[in-house]
Order: sequence, then structure tokens, then C-alpha cells
Amino acid sequence: MRTRAAVLYAPHTDYVIEEIELDDPKENEVLVRFVASGMCHSDEHMVTGDMAMDPAIVEMLGWQQYPIILGHEGGGIVEKVGPGVTELAVGDHVVTSFVPSCGRCPSCAKGQQNLCDSGAYLLSGRQADGTARHHLLDGSDVATMCCLGTFAEHSVVNLNSLVKVEPDLPLDKACLVACGVTTGWGSATYAADTEPGDTIVVIGTGGVGMNAVQGAAMAGARHVIALDPVEFKREQAQRFGATHTAATVEEAQALLGELTWGRNADKVIVTVGEGKGADVETYMGMVGKGGKLVFTAVANMNENDVQLNLFMFAMQQKSLVGTIFGSANPRYDIPKLLSLYRSGKLKLDELVTRTYTLDQINQGYQDMRDGINIRGVIVY
Repeated sequence: MRTRAAVLYAPHTDYVIEEIELDDPKENEVLVRFVASGMCHSDEHMVTGDMAMDPAIVEMLGWQQYPIILGHEGGGIVEKVGPGVTELAVGDHVVTSFVPSCGRCPSCAKGQQNLCDSGAYLLSGRQADGTARHHLLDGSDVATMCCLGTFAEHSVVNLNSLVKVEPDLPLDKACLVACGVTTGWGSATYAADTEPGDTIVVIGTGGVGMNAVQGAAMAGARHVIALDPVEFKREQAQRFGATHTAATVEEAQALLGELTWGRNADKVIVTVGEGKGADVETYMGMVGKGGKLVFTAVANMNENDVQLNLFMFAMQQKSLVGTIFGSANPRYDIPKLLSLYRSGKLKLDELVTRTYTLDQINQGYQDMRDGINIRGVIVY
């Protein structure tokens, strides 16, 4: 079948709206008609080139990075199922999980679905069998972000990357738990293990950071400091549970001194747009003795150097923890978060600053860069 998609042909270029050819779903795959897609900052890293791999390595692995259909926060309806699919049926409502979970590998068996072995092919641009389902009209293959490609009206998706949701939930809000909400909320509740009475600092309050604020507040933190240079985001953070805000690290450090009598934060969560190794020591300076720094931000794939005073790191018994998907289990936590939304305890509506059509995708991402959106959503 043919459908429309936003195709990125190379880093540092605009999206181009194209008609593409989409194959039928193969074994354990389904055809999804997307109703909405969140516009996550992670996709922007393919635009900036931060996630662009060495072409020689890509060729050696048999992968493809460009042209690519980005997007990994999708909410849609199943239109067709491939052979072997019994868990989903035509008409089911689904949310994507940007990390697939097979339920059988050692990580899944240990309750770490976010580290599923199926994630090994997430950057391949192809499906699990190494082939593509998306093609330009000249017959050439198009890669997909996280094997999803939600910046398209339709996509063929592996069963492991889909979670069935209740049909009355609004998919233009539910799509946000596919990545940003779960990653931020989980960064605070799971990776940081926020406890009642904790003092938490969240650095960067975009689509992920705002949910780290929300998660820390829901977990009972006494103080939640939202650090962001953009005034609009600092104002919005207070709606999601921030007790204090700061525009700079210096302001946050001064606040910490007042609020904790100089003990600093129990946990600091880094959710900036692009992580920098040079900033780790600065962030760690806000962590108190025995505290934890959670690094959620995506960094350039070639970022290897980290600035960290190892003497103070050891002598003050601090922890540095990385996390993907907020250390959450998508098949458990996506329904859980949507049930919290249904009961009025999790804010999703308030996250969506603006909605866009597929043709407005370049404007939507420019709005994100300009700091005027918490989260933009494409509605098909």
C-alpha cells in the first residue's frame, strides 16, 4: 500500500513529505494506522547528526540510517496482522514502545524489559529480520527510527514494539507514554528511586524532564527544583510539581544550600537536550553525600570523555547511573501510567503545548528548538 511520511534524507536538512510504498506485515508484524505521534527530542538527534554512525560501520553491519522516517511515540489502530500474530487483532488500539520487549531474553526475565535483547537492532533502520518494509517510490529502502517510523500515516511494526491500550483513551495523549513520559517518570521513580522527603533536582524540563518533575513529586519528594534557562518551561514545571525553579546551575546550588542546610540534593536527574561529558562534574557537585546522579540525556555517540573528580566521587560515596526508558518495563508501565492518567493523577493533556499536521513537522521542531513547546504532537 501507499502512505505519506516525513522523510529525512541527511543530517542538517528539513523533513520532506513523501508518498512511500509500504509492504504487508510479515510474521509477528502488524500494520498500524497512526492517529498521533509525539515529537520527541530524541528524533532531533538524527537531524543534528549526534546519532549518525560512521558510514563504514553502518555498511559493515548491513544497516541503514538515511533516508529515514523518524518518530517513535505513536498511538494508532491495528489495520492488518501478519502470520503468527494472536495477541492483537484488527481494530485494537496500540501505543508503541520505542524499546521492544520480547519477554523471553535474560533481561526481560529479570524484569528489565527496557534492556531487552531485541534492542540490539534499534539503530539498524530495519526490521528484526534485517529487511525493510518502507520504500521510496523508486524502490529504494527507507529506514525507520527504532524500527517504528511514527512520522508516517501508516507503518508496519513488530509485535514486540506494541502495547495494547484501552480503546477509549485519547491516542493523541496516550502516544506520549511511548517514550517521553515513561522515560522521565521512570528516571525519577525507578532510576533515581525517589523517596518521600527527598530533595530532587531535575536539569532540563522539556518533554522528558517535565515528567521527571512529575514523577519526583508523585513519589513524595519534599523539594523538587526544576532547572531550565527557558522561563516558559520553569513556569510550566510548577504545574507538574516543581516546588522551586532555577535558571542556572549557580541559582540551583544557592537554592540547595538554603533548602538543605548545605547537604545538597539526594538525587539529581539530567534530562537536558544533549548530554555533555564536560558537565558531569558540575552536576555531581549538586549531589549530596551518598546521593545519586541519574543521567537520562542522550549524548553524541562519539562522546567518550567525562569530567569527574574521582576522589570526591569515591570519598562521598556518590553514584552515577545511566538509564534508558527510565528503567521502566514498557508492558507493565505503559498501562500503569495510562491508568494514572485516567484517574487524574498523571498529567498528559498539560504536556501538549501545540498540535501539528504531518505537513507542519518542520515548524513543530523549530518550535521545540525555540523553547516554546513542552511537547508538540502530530495528529493525523
